[in-house]
Amino acid sequence: MDRSYWRTVSLVTLWQVSASICYYTVFAATPFFRDEFGLSRFGVGLVVTALTLGYAVWLLPVGAVIDRFGEGRTLVVGLVGLGVGAALVAGAPTYPLLLAAAFGLGSTYATAIPGTNKAIYDAIAAGRQNLALGIKQVGVTAGSGISALLVTGLAGALFWQAGFLIAAGSALVVAIIFAVCYRSAGEGGRAEYPDFRALSHNRPYRVLVAAGFFLGAALFTTTGYTVLYLEESIGASIAGGGVVLALVQLFGSVGRLAGGWLSDNLPGEPHVRIGAILIVQALAGALLFVVVAATATPVAAAVAFSALGFFVLGNTGVYYSYMATLVTADEMGGATAGGQLSLVAGSVVAPPAFGYLADSVGYRASWWLLAAGTALAAGLLVYAVRLEPPVDEPAMRE
Repeated sequence: MDRSYWRTVSLVTLWQVSASICYYTVFAATPFFRDEFGLSRFGVGLVVTALTLGYAVWLLPVGAVIDRFGEGRTLVVGLVGLGVGAALVAGAPTYPLLLAAAFGLGSTYATAIPGTNKAIYDAIAAGRQNLALGIKQVGVTAGSGISALLVTGLAGALFWQAGFLIAAGSALVVAIIFAVCYRSAGEGGRAEYPDFRALSHNRPYRVLVAAGFFLGAALFTTTGYTVLYLEESIGASIAGGGVVLALVQLFGSVGRLAGGWLSDNLPGEPHVRIGAILIVQALAGALLFVVVAATATPVAAAVAFSALGFFVLGNTGVYYSYMATLVTADEMGGATAGGQLSLVAGSVVAPPAFGYLADSVGYRASWWLLAAGTALAAGLLVYAVRLEPPVDEPAMRE
C-alpha cells in the first residue's frame, strides 16, 4: 500500500479518535452526572438523548453540505466545535444547561461519519476501501475507550471535569494538524447537493436504514449505561466500570477491523457477503445481551461486555460497507448521513426507555429490550440482502 493510502487513513483516523474522545466523554460520565445533579436513571438517559438528538438534527444538513462543498473544511470546523462543546459540558452549572451543552456537543459530531466516510471512498482505491473504513471506524471505539479512561481515571486523582478539558484541548490541536496536512481527493470538482428523493426510492437502502435504528439503539445504550450498570447492579467501582467500558471499545475496535478485512476478502457478490457479515454480527449481539443480563460477578460481566463490544460496537464499519454496495459514490455523503441519522434516532429513543425499565422493573428487562431490537434488525437485514441493489456503479467497487 502506497504512502498516499496511509496518509489519508492516518489523518482521517486521527481526526476520528479525537472527535470520539470529545463525544463519548458524556457516556463515561453518567455516574458523575447522577451524583452532581441528583438524577434518576431516566434523567441520565435524557442527557444521552440530548447529546444524540443534537447529532440527529444536524446529520442530514451536514451530509448535504459535505456532498456540496467537500469534507476537508467541514471536518476542521466540526472538530473545533467538538472541543468547545466538551468544555461547555464540563462547565455546565445546572441540569438544563447540561442538556443544552450536550445537545451542542452532539450537533458538532454530526460532521464525523459523513465526512470521514466520504474521505475514504473518494481517496482509497477499490479493493482496499473496506479495510480502510474498518481502520477509520476503530477511531470511534478507540476514542470512546480513551474517554472512558480519561473521565473515570482522572476523576479520582483530580476532578470529574478534568477528562473533558483534556479532550477539548486535544481536539483543538488535532484540528490544526488536520487543517495543515489533509488534502481531499474529492474536492474541487462540480459539486451538487445529494438527491435524498432518489435515496428514498432505493428499497434495500431503506430497509438497511430501518435496521440501523435498532443497531444504533443497541450501540449507544450499551456505551451509555455500562459504567452505571456495573456500579449499581454488579458492585464494581466507577474506575472498574471505566476499565470495562474501555474493554468494550477495545473489542469493538477488533470487531471493526475483522469485519473490514472479511468484507474485502470473502468471496461472493459484495452486497451478499457484506450483508451476511452484518447479519451474523446482529444475531450474535442479540444473544450476548441476554448473556449480559444474566451475569452476576465483575469478571463475568467484563467477559460478556467484551464479547458484546466485538459484535455490537464492531458492526458499524460493516454497516457502512454494506451501504456502499447499495448507492453510488456521489450519493455516499447523503446516504451516510441518512444511515447515521437512523442509528442516532435509535439512540435518542432507547436510553430513556432503557433507564425507565431499569427504574421500574430492573436491568434485566432493559437488556432484554435491546436483545429483541437487535434480533429484529437481523431480520430486516435478511430481507435487505434478498433485494437486488438498484445501482450499476456502487460506491463499493471490486
